[in-house]
Amino acid sequence: MAKDGTARGGQRVGSGRKSKALTDKIADGRLNGAMILPEPTEIEGADVPAVKDYLKATQKNGKDLCAEDIYIETYKWLKDRSCEMLVNNQLIEQYAMSVSRWIQCEECISEYGFLAKHPTTSAAIASPYVAMSREYMKQVNQCWYQIYQIVKENCSVEFGGRSPQDDLMERLLSARKGK
Repeated sequence: MAKDGTARGGQRVGSGRKSKALTDKIADGRLNGAMILPEPTEIEGADVPAVKDYLKATQKNGKDLCAEDIYIETYKWLKDRSCEMLVNNQLIEQYAMSVSRWIQCEECISEYGFLAKHPTTSAAIASPYVAMSREYMKQVNQCWYQIYQIVKENCSVEFGGRSPQDDLMERLLSARKGK
């Protein structure tokens, strides 16, 4: 602690050795510090927990919100990797809602364009949907990185392949067609 009360010095954020994925630790044969969860014995449950109503709500423009589909797809992806119990459902819901809002903003950009009219001067300004879309995409990526980090650190089988994050552009294009 410096005289002026600010904390200076010490290790920088993000410095140091990066943690290895659990699959890499298992492949190397070094499991010190790696916690492998035991297989559950005869637990029965639903494929996907009940989806909250706000993820299924009809929007003001009359279109359906696609958050329910994204939530189910992401949850099944986690379940296939036996990590559904490690990721908080609220994080999955937040990811699904952010993706669906991003898709809504992109649809509005396609419908109304990149320019808008200023409310008082009537001059051309940048569309507010562009900035909103950029912010939702940041939220989507941040949520996905958190989910993926949990899977990477705790999945004992190979977790590569297609993921819900890979399908974002496909989902956007299919939403425009009204599917």
